[in-house]
Amino acid sequence: MESFSVALGQRSYPIHIGAGILGEGALYAPHLKGGVAAIVSNTVVAPLYMGRLRAALEGVGARVVPIVVEEGEQAKRWQVLEQVFDQLLSGRCGRDAVIVALGGGVVGDLAGFAAAVYQRGIDFIQVPTTLLAQVDSSVGGKTAINHARGKNMIGAFHQPRAVIADVAALDTLPDRELRAGLAEVIKHGAALDAAFLEWLEANLARLLARDRAALVHAVRRSCELKAAIVAEDEREAGARALLNFGHTFGHAIEAATGYGSWLHGEAVAAGMVIAAGLSARCGLLPAPDAARLRAIVGHAGLPVAAPKIGDERWQELMALDKKTARGAVRFVLLEGLGRAVLKSGVDPALVRESIAAATQ
Repeated sequence: MESFSVALGQRSYPIHIGAGILGEGALYAPHLKGGVAAIVSNTVVAPLYMGRLRAALEGVGARVVPIVVEEGEQAKRWQVLEQVFDQLLSGRCGRDAVIVALGGGVVGDLAGFAAAVYQRGIDFIQVPTTLLAQVDSSVGGKTAINHARGKNMIGAFHQPRAVIADVAALDTLPDRELRAGLAEVIKHGAALDAAFLEWLEANLARLLARDRAALVHAVRRSCELKAAIVAEDEREAGARALLNFGHTFGHAIEAATGYGSWLHGEAVAAGMVIAAGLSARCGLLPAPDAARLRAIVGHAGLPVAAPKIGDERWQELMALDKKTARGAVRFVLLEGLGRAVLKSGVDPALVRESIAAATQ
């Protein structure tokens, strides 16, 4: 097992990465101050891992309240959040209880938001079981549910007490979900670390084959990069926005196609291709580098083309982006591979050209 911390003063917390660590009760014990743990999972993950996690928690003296929600992005809505609250209350979970999020990014976002607002805030632990959640959404304290007009529009910053990333859980992950997780790994390299992107380029086959040593390295480096940004800018006032490379376009794709039709990582992949193309059109990124990133995305088995949405709908959805300031969309672009920058005042004609060039 490898461990390091997200440095946030009193809100600092450990990230543990390894194979077979999901059932290690000692990792949870320091965070069970009230002796009650509510495990929030979904109908796909719960049959696989709920029993092992429950046994680990009960083994260190916790009373466990299991909560199982529907699978998929549609779970990130008010009605499902209410169901979680109902079961927390029925399970007599007080302010000293801890929520354990067992699942992918949807479960982590939903359970984390429930923890942020239940009885004005209780602790939670992230136990991500998808690659996307392990490398991205479980770290940094962003929690949210969706709104019909935009993704993650209703949420809160609420840091977990710990992240326990077991790469052995990826053995049961469908290939499509594994590839979607690789999109966020590629994003970290493209936006923040050119050397890591080069490593990914050389090791995509190992990652797709679920080589555990490669997966541990990819998860750890992704978490290190994200943790450094979160420590600098916890609430996305500046540098943290760089982690959203590809997301302005990706979130628009998700909203336009109906949440779940495109997986989040698939939409981000196409979004990165558009953003790289826009970076080249703005004179920031050499065209060969944009083509190289597109090739890496394609070799990972991810979409390199966006769906046909229509210009008016694109503009409407991008205007809802959370990086928008004073009514103007700000884009995360690349000044070079591994060097992301936040840009405002981008020529709308170039944005349209970049979308058109990457549309199916």
